[in-house]
Amino acid sequence: MTELALSISGDIQNALDHDELELPSLPEVALQVRDVAESEAVNANGLAAVVSKDPGLTAQLVRIANSPMFRATRSIDDLSQAISRLGVEYSANIVTGLAMQQMFQATSEFVDRKLRQVWKNSTDVAAWSAIIAKNCKGLRPDQATLAGLTHCIGVLPILSWAEENDHILRDGLTLDRVIESIHPTIGTMILKHWNFTEEITAVPEAYQSLTRQGSSPDYVDVVCVANLANLMDTDHPLMEEDWRQAPALTRVQFDPDLDDFERGELLEEVDAVKTVFR
Repeated sequence: MTELALSISGDIQNALDHDELELPSLPEVALQVRDVAESEAVNANGLAAVVSKDPGLTAQLVRIANSPMFRATRSIDDLSQAISRLGVEYSANIVTGLAMQQMFQATSEFVDRKLRQVWKNSTDVAAWSAIIAKNCKGLRPDQATLAGLTHCIGVLPILSWAEENDHILRDGLTLDRVIESIHPTIGTMILKHWNFTEEITAVPEAYQSLTRQGSSPDYVDVVCVANLANLMDTDHPLMEEDWRQAPALTRVQFDPDLDDFERGELLEEVDAVKTVFR
């Protein structure tokens, strides 16, 4: 890392250590959805009453319920029916993830472009995570989707800091190095601040740990492999190594050496999930 990147990383870390770096808050609708979903008396109508306050989220949830992912034989246009089809827990997690898109906005063109890149990468990894989790006993695709969506959430306060410090905006490479060095730590702090479960809060700091040890697959493994799968056919440095025997891939039973037909089918599934966030 360059001297400037080290200096900036130190400044942000210092602000973090002294509670001077403002951590983002979940959108209000996401907070309300999570509160309702955690209630013992929750049902589809109760969750629908909250989600319906946001027409955009309502339309997206109905569209998801009618998507090929759920192989529905009958189209529906009622929000409560959509939530019943998807399940309350699934709906709550997906709405939380969709609502987060509202946070990926900025006032400067440079930072806005960077935020859009981060959101696209997050949704791509989330789609892969959902598909990979389907083959892992004990793991839920909706939880995996949320883990994928939030694995880079630590980038948000860094970019907010960058908007207030113009000197960093002149050098995109320096900003990328700063993000790479400290966003995982900040991401875990944010998810803990939002009271997410431990299995999700562990993801930002470990999502590139393909060689970590474990006896059974977890959401860190899923997002690790999803991130790798999303980088296939790119020149990313991570692709320069042979990961076929990596423990994370073994635990989630992901085979990177698929034939063209198998790979095509898998990509179709992933693309179907991606439409949820477009």
